[in-house]
Amino acid sequence: MTTLRLTATVLDTPDPPSLARFYRHLLGFETVSEEPDWVVLRGPGGTGLSFQRETSYVRPQWPATGGGQQVQDHLDIAVDDLAAAVDHAVAGGAVLEEFQPQETVRVLRDPHGHVFCLYLPD
Repeated sequence: MTTLRLTATVLDTPDPPSLARFYRHLLGFETVSEEPDWVVLRGPGGTGLSFQRETSYVRPQWPATGGGQQVQDHLDIAVDDLAAAVDHAVAGGAVLEEFQPQETVRVLRDPHGHVFCLYLPD
């Protein structure tokens, strides 16, 4: 049987190095490869995020409203202190969304508009 192993999530962006800097700040991941059109970050245990240039990138709408680019996926990031994690994310350039659907989750956007959630695990 063939072995399959998910190694990274890839985010499209008009500026891969700049978005990688944000996630390096947010998560503490290390840069393992950086080119103008492609950046790879790795964290503990091999978890990875990659960023590729997309010149036609459109920021998604959230919550979804008819007609625009809708969020098709987002990152869930477990934290042990929600308020401190939000402050850390905002200090790095994230924006806290106005609509927050759950008490133990905070929805934010990275500097290029990708939605991500900080949450307190059960």
